[in-house]
Amino acid sequence: MISRLSPAKVNLNLRVLGKRPDGFHDISTLMQRISLYDEMIFSPTAHGITLSCPGSSIPENSNNIVYRAADALLSRLSHSPGIHITIKKKIPVAAGLGGGSSNAATALVTINDLMDFHYNTHDLMKIGTKLGADVPFFIFGKTAWASGIGDQLRTAENIPPLWFVLINPGFEISTKMVYDNINLRLTKPVLNYKCPVIYTVDDIVKGLHNDLERVTLVLHPILRYFKNILVQNGALGALMSGSGPTVMGIFTDEEGAIKAEKALENAGGSEWSVFRASSI
Repeated sequence: MISRLSPAKVNLNLRVLGKRPDGFHDISTLMQRISLYDEMIFSPTAHGITLSCPGSSIPENSNNIVYRAADALLSRLSHSPGIHITIKKKIPVAAGLGGGSSNAATALVTINDLMDFHYNTHDLMKIGTKLGADVPFFIFGKTAWASGIGDQLRTAENIPPLWFVLINPGFEISTKMVYDNINLRLTKPVLNYKCPVIYTVDDIVKGLHNDLERVTLVLHPILRYFKNILVQNGALGALMSGSGPTVMGIFTDEEGAIKAEKALENAGGSEWSVFRASSI
């Protein structure tokens, strides 16, 4: 048995550049892993793949991306051993934080090590691309600019350490629905988009942008309220992560993040969840 932590991510900048012939979208996004984790426990078995997700509504069968990740490796052997995976969820589901993709990436990396498959990082990223656009990022394991559908990764150098306070409203958002609706707002594709240069926290704050807010904030105005109260409680800037609905505020120090977290926990309704995390 082996235990692994599976981190969430936030998008510090996200541009939708156009729709591709295959129906997906070309994007450019700055992705940062944060210290909000699910715990995953891997136990080898005689055969087969089984999942347990106590206290969560996520499926425990082949409809779960973690199951498909395990199968993507184990099915390559004619007489493969089995695996039981327990996922203890802390990252909100369908929240713009990449929890499922992170879990799948953690499964690929851990099973590869546990069962001596000897795939390298590039091999695992190729397998991960077939599971979900964000999976390669978590295997890559560094702060990165992602392009294409999110699978073309380049290390983002010199990104300063950050603290985050995140507010999740307690409902889920379908990423597909958000992208389907942004089609109505896109004009012709952006060609030769150049990523902004970032060296300081001020650069990050000035560069905060998420094209998907155009859809999600209209559908759920409370998220705009979340952005405002984060700034009112000391955040240097606030942005929705991914397709939402989680909203993050950016801080330079843990003390400021702790103060804001406490204030927002007291101000929020019972359906809100407030999290504090650092960049990793």
